[in-house]
Amino acid sequence: MPLCSMRQVLDEASKGGYGVGAFNVNNMEQIQSIMEAARETQSPVIIQASRGARAYSQDKFLYHLMLAAVELYPEIPTVLHLDHGNSVETCKSAIEMGFTSVMMDGSLLPDGKTPSSFEYNVDATRQVVAMAHAKGITVEGEIGCLGGIEDGHGAGLDGLSHLTDPAQAADFVKATGLDALAIAIGTSHGAYKFSSKPTGETLKMARLIEIHNLLPKTHLVMHGSSSVPKELQDIINQYGGKLKPTWGVPVEEIQLGIKNGVRKINVDTDNRLAITGAIRKVFIEKPEEFDPRSYLKPAREAMKKVVAQRMVQFGQAGHAKDYAPIPLAEMAARY
Repeated sequence: MPLCSMRQVLDEASKGGYGVGAFNVNNMEQIQSIMEAARETQSPVIIQASRGARAYSQDKFLYHLMLAAVELYPEIPTVLHLDHGNSVETCKSAIEMGFTSVMMDGSLLPDGKTPSSFEYNVDATRQVVAMAHAKGITVEGEIGCLGGIEDGHGAGLDGLSHLTDPAQAADFVKATGLDALAIAIGTSHGAYKFSSKPTGETLKMARLIEIHNLLPKTHLVMHGSSSVPKELQDIINQYGGKLKPTWGVPVEEIQLGIKNGVRKINVDTDNRLAITGAIRKVFIEKPEEFDPRSYLKPAREAMKKVVAQRMVQFGQAGHAKDYAPIPLAEMAARY
């Protein structure tokens, strides 16, 4: 099975009323964790790489690992997505590499830090849409600014500083013709999202619902949606870590979002926590170990467990065999 169009995966999710987790990767073990979880739960999956991940893996390593993934797991509809492309040129390089979906994050200027103007965002996103759709490739855009910083990307604001304006979101979708829209409703990148358990008021779920009512046919995206489970924090701290108490996005709030048009849910921090906790545990319990496989195997298994759990919670489990991938050339003809 070839790499799949994200538009097709999200269209199918919309028909089925479920969400699809988008999991960030940097290396082989993370890809293996996600694909094993997808096979175990029979889930379609979105695997995404940030600019930081592409630099870390030297791009081609990551891309060829993804080709191996679809060869080894041919029954799983799999998307390779660029997370937070900071410029038209970054998106172009991902398209040329073979990514089947790109995000043009024009909510920030190319420095990945400074909030942009609406006009700049529309122009940059429209350019990427024209380039990508000609090849059947999906485009995600963003209106409003997410909080926090991840992989050097983000304005470093709190999650409530630049919330998405519903009317502006509708204008943005109409002006750009994108496939999926990331909205800012109070979530943040990274582990330190909230100092207490957030509620529907903290996360501005009413605003998400308002946006969905204005844009019922647009696939919405929730970024910064790791739940940051206490049990994963506790494992890290039990084995020498020093994480401060923190709260993530409750799964029940994500599920409410899924009932109101959210089709793509970005998760990264939870997987990082799982991996780090498992590695720390080996280092403390077996200090004589020095073979990387001795700690990467349990790390891979810990991440797989988290990913599989999210796939079930988001509703994508059991849907891998619902459809066959549409060739990108055919997707291009449909735009």
